[in-house]
Order: sequence, then C-alpha cells, then structure tokens
Amino acid sequence: MDIRSHTFDRIRRFFSGGLDLVEYIGLLVIGIATTVAMYQEIMVMVHAGEVRLADLLLMFLYLEVLAMIGQYFKSGQLPVRFPMYIAMVALARYLILDIKDMSEWRMLAVAAAIFLLTLGVLAIRYGHVRFPYREDASEASGKPFVRE
Repeated sequence: MDIRSHTFDRIRRFFSGGLDLVEYIGLLVIGIATTVAMYQEIMVMVHAGEVRLADLLLMFLYLEVLAMIGQYFKSGQLPVRFPMYIAMVALARYLILDIKDMSEWRMLAVAAAIFLLTLGVLAIRYGHVRFPYREDASEASGKPFVRE
C-alpha cells in the first residue's frame, strides 16, 4: 500500500511540475506578445506624428495585461479583479471611441456593463476584507493557521 501511495505521489508531482512549466511558458509568451504589441503601437504613434486618445487607451489595456502577468509571477495567484479591470477599460475605450455611431440603448448597455463590473470588483474587495480566507487571516495575524 505504501509503494502505491509513493508512486502516485511521484506521478502527481511530475504532472504538477509539467503543468507549472506550461503555465509559465504561456505567461511568458503573453508577456512578450503584449510588449511587442505595445512597441508596435508606439511605432504607429511615431509614424503618425500624433498621439490619439485611442492609442493611449490601448496602451492602458496593454499595461493592465502586463500588470496581471507581473502579479501572477510575484504572488503565484491571479486575482479575478484584474481581468475585470481590463474589461472595464476595454468597454470604456469602446464607449469613448464609438459613441458617435452608437444608439442610446447601446450606450446605456455598455455603461451598465461597466457599472456591473465595478459593482463586482467592489463586492470581491469587500468580501476579501470582510471575510478573508483562513490563509490570509493567519498571515495577517502572524500566527500559522492550525486546523481544528
């Protein structure tokens, strides 16, 4: 029975390490692709000789993606609010750039989507502060969490 448990543990560790490697490679590819896209956007601005609002908002989206990747590499976790921030910026960019061609209902729908994402971020932040995970509570108190 002990040999079987040891074998399964070795297999689990092997696959877990392999998945971690694939995850890091994927994040590295996303980071490099985002950096290249940001560079290309800068070159578009240089060649055009002007900086437009659309360019700046796109650069903010790229920075949010890079911040999300950086957060993952620092903590090993990806807070769900980062993609929500990216979605809010993307929707705001869409609203700002295409407002002339939008119907009133579409404008309201996009604004409502941004508002709902904002409420979602607030709810997540409130829940995290008000009802922290046991690991977070034990880290804040400086005491290790002991199961009862």
